[in-house]
Amino acid sequence: MKLASLKGGRDGVLVVVSRNLEHAVRVPDIAATMQSALDRWAVCAPLLEQRYADLNAGDLDGAFAFEPAGCASPLPRAYQWADGSAYLNHVELVRKARGAEVPASFFEDPLMYQGGSDNFVGPRDDIRLQSDAWGLDFEAEVTVVTDDVPMGATPAEALGHIKLVMLVNDVSLRGLIPGELAKGFGFFQSKPASAFSPVAVTPDELGTSWEAGKLHRPLVSHYNGELFGKPNAGEDMTFDFGRLVAHAARTRDLTAGSVVGSGTVSNKQGTEYGTSISEGGVGYCCIAELRCIETIRDGKAITPFMSNGDQVRVEMFDGQGASIFGAIEQRVNIQEASA
Repeated sequence: MKLASLKGGRDGVLVVVSRNLEHAVRVPDIAATMQSALDRWAVCAPLLEQRYADLNAGDLDGAFAFEPAGCASPLPRAYQWADGSAYLNHVELVRKARGAEVPASFFEDPLMYQGGSDNFVGPRDDIRLQSDAWGLDFEAEVTVVTDDVPMGATPAEALGHIKLVMLVNDVSLRGLIPGELAKGFGFFQSKPASAFSPVAVTPDELGTSWEAGKLHRPLVSHYNGELFGKPNAGEDMTFDFGRLVAHAARTRDLTAGSVVGSGTVSNKQGTEYGTSISEGGVGYCCIAELRCIETIRDGKAITPFMSNGDQVRVEMFDGQGASIFGAIEQRVNIQEASA
């Protein structure tokens, strides 16, 4: 099934969305919010599934036109946002560009950081910043949402706790990252609010595209109206979502509504590090990868990061060309801080 949260209050208003993303219906008799549904998933899921089946069958009593612009992120705030880096091609590129090698441990032990989850922005909301000198970049990723995951869950067990799948634009401020990492304490100011897809989808809705904890569909990004990347999210993924969720739960329980990300989707494409769209490849899911390629090949990066008015669109399509999650569409809005 497909679920979304309309803007309204801090936690949004839960709606069931039709498979074709054309209609939605509120379900206050089942759960008022996405978090409420996840807290009682065993009880709520069958009721929501029935409402979804009715909606797709044409029972439009109480239904209305679904408008992504009126959506918050499916979870407007979450108890946990843990983002991995499952595509080691991305890690290799970034480190190669600065003359560093990837430690052998990275291939056995997933990278993961704990992001800010108190305020996710809507899929059509602006990316608001106070300076265009911070190196603004988009990062297109796949994410999952869990129910309660017990500490020490195995990867196989963790897969059973994945209840929803979403897309995310995990915004990064590349100019602030080096200084923060140099402190040895991780990201904070360099990771502003993320935006998730209008719709969250249960794994069964994805059919054969969801296999062994990976989503085997191209993740399509447009930057200022031009196709920027379409790498397949199921390829070159070193750690599947079962492994990522188990990693997050190694030393702690995860609460229902925890969000775990894949990290920037990245394909090698049969080359050392991947190829841009203009060169006939599948491109990239962030500007940083293109800049890394430029640095490796030409000695310096020439592609600028995002600036005021720039736009990014992130989406995924099924085998028939229909949008699965709806699109994240964001515009950069620089609001200079007052002196």
